[in-house]
Amino acid sequence: MGKLKVGIIGSGNIGSDLMMKLLRSDVLEPTVMIGIDATSEGMKRAEQLGLHCFANGIDGFAKQPELADVLFDATSAGAHQHNAEVARKLGKVMFDLTPAAIGPYVSPLVNIDEHINKDNVNLITCGGQATTPITKAISEVAPVKYAEIVATISSKSAGPGTRANIDEFTETTSKALEVVGGAEKGKAIIILNPAEPPIMMRDTVYALVEPEKMNEEEITRSIHEMVKKVQAYVPGYHLRTEPLFDDNKITVFVEVEGAGDFLPKYSGNLDIMTAAAVKVAEEFVSKRLQVKQEA
Repeated sequence: MGKLKVGIIGSGNIGSDLMMKLLRSDVLEPTVMIGIDATSEGMKRAEQLGLHCFANGIDGFAKQPELADVLFDATSAGAHQHNAEVARKLGKVMFDLTPAAIGPYVSPLVNIDEHINKDNVNLITCGGQATTPITKAISEVAPVKYAEIVATISSKSAGPGTRANIDEFTETTSKALEVVGGAEKGKAIIILNPAEPPIMMRDTVYALVEPEKMNEEEITRSIHEMVKKVQAYVPGYHLRTEPLFDDNKITVFVEVEGAGDFLPKYSGNLDIMTAAAVKVAEEFVSKRLQVKQEA
């Protein structure tokens, strides 16, 4: 079976980093870059790498849809509304890296099996990809009554799309802590830190569990197992300290260092999104192929 042809919508930092990761994939091949400015660095880079480039958005791609089998949207929540509609009409599967959340939230380690038949899936947010696995790891041992996360990222790694979508970030991440992470109630906060030199992405997870279900040893084991699984596709993902326990409150400190494929290593917030997107798409391909062979 040949590689699945992939189109990327958005030629900015996230789209460019995604392209570099896709070039290493054994099952996905980036063939199309879709943007709105033919002179942008991302479009020039994609053209140099041999991708078909459309500078008139997804409507331009719609005239030659055979050039890509699936699409990744690395634009904004607002732009995704139109992109998703066009992709649906073209019959293309869409992997959404924006906080638009038209499709179900997906974390590659937590709930991908539930959504392999969907045509549009949402990669939540950088904070969601970093913290829903931790929340899920805790909830698998003790029911989580409340989960709150604080995502701190470098101001330099927060581009126009991130800044324009802060409200969507908090809402989408909060819901994902519940839907994906298993918490009864979730809350998310994002902080843009202007420190120099730029800091790595840091996420703090606070979880309140049922006191009678508290088992420090089992919860710690579950968290460490989940971290190892995330590291398989985000090598820079790690705990900053051992989990802290105080009565029925658990605090987990996570740090994410980027791979440096295209973005600076301090941009772990963007790196975890692109890495998760590639992982989800690869899992989709393999699982759909498996279902087809078993049918």
